Amino acid sequence: MNLRMDRRQALKSGLGLGAMALGGLQNNLFASADGGIGHDFRTKVPAKAKRVIYLFMSGGPSHMDSFDFHPEMRKLHGTELPDSVRNGQRITGMTSGQKSFPCVAPMHEFKRHGQMGTWVCEHLPHTAKMVDKLTIVKSMHTEAVNHDPAITYINTGSQIVGHPSLGAWLSYGIGSENHNLPSYITMISKGVGNPQALYSRLWGSGMLPSKHAGVKFRSGSEAVLYLDNPKGVSRRSRRDLLDVLGGFNKSHHEKMRDPEIDARIAQYEMAYRMQTEVPDTLDLSKESKATLDLYGPDVMKPGSFANNCIKARKLSENGVRFIQLFHRNWDHHSNLPKSFKGQCKLIDQPSMGLLKDLESRGLLEDTLVVWGGEFGRTIYSQGQLTKNNHGRDHHGRCFTYWMAGGGVKQGFEYGKTDEYAYNIVENPVHINDFNATVLHLLGIDHEKFSIKHQGLDMRLTGVEPRKVIHDIIA
Repeated sequence: MNLRMDRRQALKSGLGLGAMALGGLQNNLFASADGGIGHDFRTKVPAKAKRVIYLFMSGGPSHMDSFDFHPEMRKLHGTELPDSVRNGQRITGMTSGQKSFPCVAPMHEFKRHGQMGTWVCEHLPHTAKMVDKLTIVKSMHTEAVNHDPAITYINTGSQIVGHPSLGAWLSYGIGSENHNLPSYITMISKGVGNPQALYSRLWGSGMLPSKHAGVKFRSGSEAVLYLDNPKGVSRRSRRDLLDVLGGFNKSHHEKMRDPEIDARIAQYEMAYRMQTEVPDTLDLSKESKATLDLYGPDVMKPGSFANNCIKARKLSENGVRFIQLFHRNWDHHSNLPKSFKGQCKLIDQPSMGLLKDLESRGLLEDTLVVWGGEFGRTIYSQGQLTKNNHGRDHHGRCFTYWMAGGGVKQGFEYGKTDEYAYNIVENPVHINDFNATVLHLLGIDHEKFSIKHQGLDMRLTGVEPRKVIHDIIA
């Protein structure tokens, strides 16, 4: 190819992106309607969910302070955690030097709610009123005990960095419902306390083409960096530039056969389409007061969890396949009673408002909403236990998630822990069992859904046998 050719010559040569964009649109439509990479990974039953909104509570919210309450905990308060309960469990370096492990009952009240008589803490009043819409899984477990491997594990199916995230797998497998928006979008909100770091690899594509990675939307006036044209650059001139650049990239791909060149072309085209789609989709000015009120007083505050929740509804309504809201600061090693209460206040009404909003629009039935973090917390106190203050260390042996919509049962509890909320005594759910279930609800057989990489069949759910939790499916 003559690299000195002008734009008109490039377009005449057939390298313009008009045809390529049409081809991309056809591919996305095929992915949405027919399963993207083929039919062999589909389940035998139709998908119950079309999209996912994942409310990820980064830091590990305390399960016994939220949903997994046992009345016996009141009598256990201040007593030493028995060795028979701890059973040689691996603990973190933050408590490994402790000589005493005093049990701490939740320092707030619990009441039973809903048809199942589900225990819900007083700091989640909106959730308490909605428990009959939820499936609450109390027997989640993971091998990881520290944040980085744990959050990597539950998001990518492996504690080793570099694997595709759940959202990237879905983008790769079933494509997009909207050609003008990414299949996978993430947003981050900051809670009360000291935040744990979050890395882009948590929503990365790993060994999948990079176009399947999550796109992070920011809270400022510019949701996606560098999306807007610079001053003096018109939309037409941007189109012309992309056509020429796309021609060069296509020619380079024909020589190098590097799939990342195709991904680069796709990303340039997506950014061009997003220039008009994103501002309109994220515009809240046309939302009614009644709708805004569902999400609580912070709904118009940029970067808040409430603001991200209503944007998640708008994005899902506009065909985004997977939306993940990371809410930080659940790492309560100290000052748990005050910090936990503050976190609940930030997420309680918005998350339930999201469910109500989706339901009112007929979207909850085929939108799976998930809530939870990378692990739970210990019943024993980290550091000194005082009358009104304590902390809890990381705990991977058991923790709680809830799900709603998207084909799961309503008003249902699954799994059970002992009176210490320390060990699972009924229906354990490994985090990769949970991921297998999410895929199943979207019509994907996790055992068949894989790609070849370095001679191996790579799967989200790993190489060990994992199972779909059919008991929670409606």
